[in-house]
Amino acid sequence: MKPPFLASLLMLRLPFYYGWVVLACVCLAGFARQGPAVAVLSVFVTPMTQDFGWSRTAISGAVSLGGVLAAVISPVIGPVLDRQGARLVLCLAVLGVGLATMALSLVQSLAAFYLLFCFARMVWAGPYDLGLYGALNAWFVARRQTAVSIATLAQMSGLVALPIVAQLAMRDGGWRNGWVAVGACVLLVGFLPAWLLLVRRPEDVGLAADRVAGAAAAPEPRFSRAAAMRTPAFWLLSLYTVLVFPVQAGVSLHQAPHLIERGLAPITAASAVAVFSAMSAVASFGVGFLPRRWPVRHGLLLAAVLLAIGSFALIGVGAAHDAMIAGGLFGLGIGSLMTLLPVAWADYFGRESYGAIRGVALSLQVLAQAAGPVLSGVLRDSTGTYTLSLLVFGALASLAALVALAARQPPAIAAR
Repeated sequence: MKPPFLASLLMLRLPFYYGWVVLACVCLAGFARQGPAVAVLSVFVTPMTQDFGWSRTAISGAVSLGGVLAAVISPVIGPVLDRQGARLVLCLAVLGVGLATMALSLVQSLAAFYLLFCFARMVWAGPYDLGLYGALNAWFVARRQTAVSIATLAQMSGLVALPIVAQLAMRDGGWRNGWVAVGACVLLVGFLPAWLLLVRRPEDVGLAADRVAGAAAAPEPRFSRAAAMRTPAFWLLSLYTVLVFPVQAGVSLHQAPHLIERGLAPITAASAVAVFSAMSAVASFGVGFLPRRWPVRHGLLLAAVLLAIGSFALIGVGAAHDAMIAGGLFGLGIGSLMTLLPVAWADYFGRESYGAIRGVALSLQVLAQAAGPVLSGVLRDSTGTYTLSLLVFGALASLAALVALAARQPPAIAAR
C-alpha cells in the first residue's frame, strides 16, 4: 500500500527506524482519544445532572450504550484494519470524537446527549482502540512492550490533562464551555500527524519489524482468527477482560461523584481523578520496560490485584489524602492493564490477523466496560451510596487475578 507523500520523503532522510515516527503519531492520537473517556465524563456528571435533573443511572447508560455499539462494529473494523492499516481508521476516529464532544456543548435533552456521547464513546471503544494498537503492533515486535507503554503513557497524559482542561473551562463558562474545550483539544492534537505520517506496516515500504540486534528471533505467531479462537489462551484472556473492565469503567466514571458525596470539594475530587490518571501513566510507562522474558500474565495478575485494592480502599475515603492514595493504587492497576493486555494479544497471536482477532476480543471488552457504569449507577441509586458497587468491583478484580495465572501463551505456530 502506497504511503503518504510526507512519510515517503521522511523515510529517505531519517537516520532511525520509521516505527518511532509511527509511535509519535500514535501518542498524539492517543492523547486526543480521551475526550469521551469516563474519567473526563466524571467531572461533567454533577453539573449536568444538576442542570437537567437526570439520574446517575441515566447518564451512565450513555457510556454503556456506546460500548454496546462498539461491540457490534469492532469485529467488522478489525479486518478493515488488517487490510487498510491504521491511518484511515485513526483519522476518522479523531474527527468523530472531536466533533461529537464539541457538539455536546449544545445539548438540551437526554436524547441529544445520548446521540452524541454514544457515538463518541463507540468510536473511543472500538475503532480508536484498534487503530492505536494495530499501528504499534504492525511496526514493533522486539520493542513492542516498550512502544505500547509509551503510547499508553500518552493516553494516560490525556486522562490527566483533559479533566483539568474541562474543569478550568467550566469555571469560566459552565459545563458547556468544558465540552468545547475538550473537543478542540482532540482535533488540534490528534488529526494532522496521523493523516500525514502513518504507514500501514513496515513491509509496505521495504522495511521489517524491529528486532533486537544480534539476537536470534523467535518464530512469530501467525494465528488466524479462527485458529486463535480454538485456543484456551484466547478464552482465558477474554474472561480476564470481562472481569476487569467493568471495574475499570465503573470506578473511573463514578469516582468523582463518590468523593463529592463523601464530603470532598469538587476541585479536590477532580485532583484525585488527576492523581489516578497520573499514577496510571507512571504504571503504563514503567511496565513497558519489564524484561520481555517475564510472562505477561504475571503483569496482568499484578494489575488485577491493584484494581481490587484500590476499589476496596475507595469505600472508606474521608479526607483528601485517602482519596489520593486509593485513586493512586487504582491508577497503578489501570496503567498496567492498559499496557500489558494489548501486548498479550499481539504476543500470543501475532501481527498478521491482529485486527480480526482483537476485534472479536474488543467486543467482549467494551460490553464489559458498558456493564460497569450501569451497575455502579443502579447500585448507587438503589442504596444511596457507592459502597456496594465498590465491593462488587473489588471482588471481580480479585477473580481476574486468578484467571491471569492460567492464561499461558499458546505455542508459536503458523496456525491458520
